[in-house]
Amino acid sequence: MINEIKQDAQARMAKSIEALRHNLVKIRTGRASTGLVDTIRVSAYGSDVPLSQVAAVSVSDARSLVITPWDKSMVGPIEKAILGSDLGLTPNTAGTTIRLNLPALTEERRRELAKVVHGEGEDAKVAIRNIRRDANQQVKDLLKEKQVTEDEVRRAEEDIQKITDKAIKDVDEVVKGKEQELMAV
Repeated sequence: MINEIKQDAQARMAKSIEALRHNLVKIRTGRASTGLVDTIRVSAYGSDVPLSQVAAVSVSDARSLVITPWDKSMVGPIEKAILGSDLGLTPNTAGTTIRLNLPALTEERRRELAKVVHGEGEDAKVAIRNIRRDANQQVKDLLKEKQVTEDEVRRAEEDIQKITDKAIKDVDEVVKGKEQELMAV
């Protein structure tokens, strides 16, 4: 029973770290990445769909993305969706190809983005600590129900703490990596 609680906690912490990685992909580093436009939704055929479902997105060089709609009539709606997004990018259209040029980041903007990255990292750490608290509470509930001994509870709490420490260390590494990516000119 205790092993299941520990495995569940470990799996949930891993999901928190993966969610952090996913969130950090959206933060623009001045280097082109197809992940930048993953969250853009385009009004197509009467519903909002992800950009990846109406166009091919590719990186043409370090500072630009190329978006090629599969249907020529989608150029306008894709441009509108990009302008309406919070990316702050202006699409350049040439025929049926849309090009997004990423401007170089200023030092001040890099520092702001580093603070955002730290904030995301802190949110992930809070989520991990909440998972630890839940796991420890489940173990204590087992003790109340007299399904485990106090020694088993103490060992389980130590193991859960080790799992938590490793997860927090992983979060710190992810944040540090993104920060280095941001600060690289």
